Amino acid sequence: MAEWTFLTNHSHVLVCLADDPDLRIRDIAERVGITERATQRIVAELTASGYLEKHRDGRRNRYTVVLDRPLRHPVEGTHTIGELLRAVAAPGI
Repeated sequence: MAEWTFLTNHSHVLVCLADDPDLRIRDIAERVGITERATQRIVAELTASGYLEKHRDGRRNRYTVVLDRPLRHPVEGTHTIGELLRAVAAPGI
């Protein structure tokens, strides 16, 4: 039987960055269990859609999750990213 999870890789990336905004793409990819290329694509999509803000800090990027953005699917569209992260991420988000 194939393994599956309730959350997508996009939400896994958001959970990682909400927990540690200074993570490198390599570190996110390792935690989520996907390639660096897939992680770069997901971060770019989340940034372009307004769910992440990217800030340059010297040679590194720092990310801010935009907590008041609504979830994208109509079934959960009345809820925000912040609500999702408070339910599944580390305390303090």
